[in-house]
Amino acid sequence: MGLFDFFKKKKQTVQITNKDRAKFAEDMKANANSLVNQFKDKVSLNFTIESLEDIDKIIEDNTDHYNSSGNETKQKMIISIGAYIFEVARLNFGGQYYWYDRLDQPILVTGQPEFEMSLLAYEKTKGRFENGIEDNIPFFFDGFVQGVKNKQSQMIV
Repeated sequence: MGLFDFFKKKKQTVQITNKDRAKFAEDMKANANSLVNQFKDKVSLNFTIESLEDIDKIIEDNTDHYNSSGNETKQKMIISIGAYIFEVARLNFGGQYYWYDRLDQPILVTGQPEFEMSLLAYEKTKGRFENGIEDNIPFFFDGFVQGVKNKQSQMIV
């Protein structure tokens, strides 16, 4: 069973240890680094907020491939790009990963216990592929940045 599956158990109470959380974060980091390696000859993805402009361009350039792909390929694209966005957020602002049952995907929560700023990168990545520029990644991420700076408790989707 993969770690994502471990977090997704819904029908029973599951105790998540710090070791489990660390493994989940490592898996997220590995998915993000896989994307960095995949596009290393085209852009310099360095986990800065500015690099999200390149992520948005990668999505734009690969939308036709996404639209003509099957569900498994689409999911892989969402996971690798979403993981990169998550890691940009975590490396720049901290936080912990949790599993968001309602949308069946990971969520990054930053600012606890003072405030709770949450980010759903997979959902936004999917939206960017399917809705186009109206779901611009840098604009979306700026909402997260402003929320963290203002110590707001909200979810950015």
